[in-house]
Amino acid sequence: MASIKDVAKLAGVSVATVSRVLNDKGYVGQHSREMVEQAIKQLNYKPNEVARSLFKKQSNTIGLIVPDIMNPYFPELARAVEDTASKFGYNVILCNSDEDRVKEQTYLDMLQQNYVNGIIVSSNTMTAEQIRELNIPVVSIDREISKGLPTIVVENMKGASKATHFLMNKGCSRIAHIRGPQGVVNAEERCEGYREVVHQEAWFSESYIVDGDYDMESSIEATLELLTTHPEIDGIFAANDIMAIGAMKAANQLGIRVPEELAIIGFDGIRLSSVTIPELTTIVQPIYELGEKATTMLVSLMNQQEVGQTYYRLDVELIERNST
Repeated sequence: MASIKDVAKLAGVSVATVSRVLNDKGYVGQHSREMVEQAIKQLNYKPNEVARSLFKKQSNTIGLIVPDIMNPYFPELARAVEDTASKFGYNVILCNSDEDRVKEQTYLDMLQQNYVNGIIVSSNTMTAEQIRELNIPVVSIDREISKGLPTIVVENMKGASKATHFLMNKGCSRIAHIRGPQGVVNAEERCEGYREVVHQEAWFSESYIVDGDYDMESSIEATLELLTTHPEIDGIFAANDIMAIGAMKAANQLGIRVPEELAIIGFDGIRLSSVTIPELTTIVQPIYELGEKATTMLVSLMNQQEVGQTYYRLDVELIERNST
């Protein structure tokens, strides 16, 4: 593999001249520039990006930390971030934190050591103090970490309320909720949106709310127990699509027909929701817009450009399919 010294030797110039050509900084005569470019092409020279990062203390790279790459929502979000970052000339390092504080801090340290220009993070465990210590631009996505930090989320309560009202309007008289993890901001908001609609109903019981942890297997187990204990339930609002799909699988195991005997609605609008049988009714987040907007904002912050608005709460939409 050719080095910068090899290029300089072949071109008959100094290493400093090659460096000026590569970085497009400083004066280089036309003849010398042509000789360097010809040598680079002849040797198929590729600059050492790690070395350049160490020298410039920047890497044209941004970090993306997500809590669960197995949840299809986050790969879709990551695709939007990568697409947008690429348009601006940045690469993306994807980190899966598993909502683990130690693992999250390890990734933060690694990203700093690699001189990333900024970070997009979806976290329920990261603190404002951790963000301040990074000393680089950070944008929070999907979950709010602290006031004042650039953040992009969606109307979680509004979407949950819309989902629950929709089930009522479909004729459901006993509606349960499969909630996300305790303490996760968007899970709490979606549960609150459900409660807001049902808490004064004579039929409502706290036992109609079960934990699904944003996980399909957990949702299957929770739904089996829920429907066995409360066979009168005829509607379920799950706080994400993966749990809604788990609920449909549990209903199938119990011989309960969806939607004839049990209507199910999810939240997220992942692509998988449109290929299930039956296709899933869901509250659709603008996933791509979330990633695109977060990345655009981060790039502006990294370039010290005027950003203006730094907090967005994007609207959601109900898409009716065959599960309700």
